[in-house]
Formats: sequence, structure tokens, C-alpha cells
Amino acid sequence: MDSNIEASPYKWPHDSSFDTKTTALVIIDMQKDFCSPGGYMEYQQYDITPARKIIPRIQALLTAFRSHGFPIYHTREGHRPDLSTLSSRELHRSRNNASGLGIGDKGPMGRLLIRGEKGHDIVDELYPFDGENVIDKPGRSAFQHTELRLMLNIKGVRNLVICGVTTDVCVHSTLREANDNGFDCVLVEDCAAASTGLLHEFAVESIKEEGGIFGAVTTSDKILAALGVGANAKANGAPNEVVKSEV
Repeated sequence: MDSNIEASPYKWPHDSSFDTKTTALVIIDMQKDFCSPGGYMEYQQYDITPARKIIPRIQALLTAFRSHGFPIYHTREGHRPDLSTLSSRELHRSRNNASGLGIGDKGPMGRLLIRGEKGHDIVDELYPFDGENVIDKPGRSAFQHTELRLMLNIKGVRNLVICGVTTDVCVHSTLREANDNGFDCVLVEDCAAASTGLLHEFAVESIKEEGGIFGAVTTSDKILAALGVGANAKANGAPNEVVKSEV
């Protein structure tokens, strides 16, 4: 296993400390509400195709990290059934769409973005193994109102490989707050998606400004190559090209 990964604008991590003691995989919000038909994202009038397209790549990445024994963290955005974690502004915002439906309203997979409902859970292809950490968060960043930072600090993790949805919202919010808390972050560009290509590309490019103001950006094939499992990932059907979210 290599000690760093080819990335832009610098080889990541900056101190060549890529190993199972210092590095964790963080998969952001790959939930049915964001990635499956009939979920919250469709009620927001967005195409879920970009989110569906990245699942095989994340699956290959997840398999590789599991096989090497890296710590893994899955996040889920959602609220308590009584909506006590939901502000009135956020409820209003979530219903400000053509369907008029938002957080807490009934959908085909239960109440939208409510903990314990089918739609709140992670997609089957990426479902956490027993013992893997699941972080339930009421907002965008996985560090706000959660125990994630404490868990990472106790584990001695200082490098985060970040992927999931959406690039411009929960992924970016988590990455930026991680950066502010001293973590060296890399976004896996082809394992992240946004509701539009423009938003995805903006979020990716902003990370790399000022020499890597928020971290670095790489692709799944480069991570798999560093782990020595690139050929296996291709055999499993994970495509190699970077997927751009569709406008």
C-alpha cells in the first residue's frame, strides 16, 4: 500500500501518512431518500441519476477499504419523528417545491428524511457491515450535533477520504468543517454527485483553490491503485471514468 495518493493540487495526504491507523473512509448520505425512486430528492424535483451512477464506484472503494481494515463511517441525514430537530425555516424550505412536500411528509418509503423510515436508511449496495460506524445528523455537516469528531479523535484519525451526496451540500459542508478541525481531506470526485453538473463542478474546483484551501481532489482509480486493488475493482464492474453530475 502506498503512503500517498495522486491528487490535485497536492499528493494526498500532505505528510504521506495514508494508512489504516490515520485514515478513514467517510461515505456521506447514500440513503434511499437521496438515491432511490420515490425518495426525498425526487420530491425536490431533482434527477437522482447522478447519485445512482456513483454507487458502483463507492461500492468498489468500500470493498477495498474494508479488506484493508480501514475505519469506515457512514452518515445519514434525517430528523426525529417528532420533528424536534427540525427548524421552522428548514421545514418551510423543504416544502418550497412543486410537490409541496418536504421533511416529515409521507412518501412511498415512509415519511421523508425521518429516522427509522425506509427512505432514511442507506442503499442496499452500500449497507454498513456490523460494527461500522453510522452517524445520524440533523443537518448538512457530519460534525454538527454528532459525535463524529470525538470518535475520530479517539481513534487517532487525521485523514479523511470523503465521498457521497450531494457534492455541493452535505459533502462540501462536512469536508469544509473537517478542514477547519485540522483534518486533511480528499474528495473522491467520481464518487460524489450533485443535483446538477454545474453545482458538482463548482464544489470540486473550490476545494483546490489557493493550493488546496479545503483539501485535495482525486478519483477512485487512483485510490484503488494506491491500495493495490485497481484490477480487482475493474473486474467487479466499477467504471473508471469520472462521472459528471448531469445538468
